[in-house]
Amino acid sequence: MPNRKMRNLKPIKLISAGAILIAVAVLIAIFLQQRETTAPAAVNPQQQQSESERVSVLDAKTAFDTGAAVFVDVRSVEYYQQAHIPRALSIPLIELEERLGELDPDQWIITYCT
Repeated sequence: MPNRKMRNLKPIKLISAGAILIAVAVLIAIFLQQRETTAPAAVNPQQQQSESERVSVLDAKTAFDTGAAVFVDVRSVEYYQQAHIPRALSIPLIELEERLGELDPDQWIITYCT
């Protein structure tokens, strides 16, 4: 009986992880759009191309399982303490720019906020 319960929880966990990743992608897109609309006029629009890519749920799950990526929770510390992806770093969005030096630029970094 316990195995049946565990099997029933797997789709729920995958759906939850997918919803989190979709929400992260949307928030990143909003954040990047906001940065583009507030950029100084002297900046060349071609220089503003985002280097961020959306991550599929399957790719994020694989990266998590294999340790291929660092997950960064950009919510407030309070929300991080309530629940977070195991091994995820807590760097609140408001601190992200000043704390970028803590991250390895050669490492795959996946941010999330939901």
